[in-house]
Amino acid sequence: METVGIRELKAHLSHHLRRVRSGARVVVTERGRAIATIDAVALPQTDMWARAFVAEGQATWSGGKPEGSQTPGKTINGLTVSAAVVEDRR
Repeated sequence: METVGIRELKAHLSHHLRRVRSGARVVVTERGRAIATIDAVALPQTDMWARAFVAEGQATWSGGKPEGSQTPGKTINGLTVSAAVVEDRR
């Protein structure tokens, strides 16, 4: 467990957050006294299915905001699925 003062944490926040992301635990001190702990957040189980697709090679993700599909979706009576849903709601 690494100890870091507030001033050092502010000056090199990105560095310390990278360390936390890699599994380290950081104790923040103020005048030599521990006041906080920075620890990695457990990944929510809700996105594990998506991570499994990436791990199996069925999908790709570069870590950014997801983009739409590169291939057009299926059509229903000549309309895309989203257009058919909108049409059906009228």
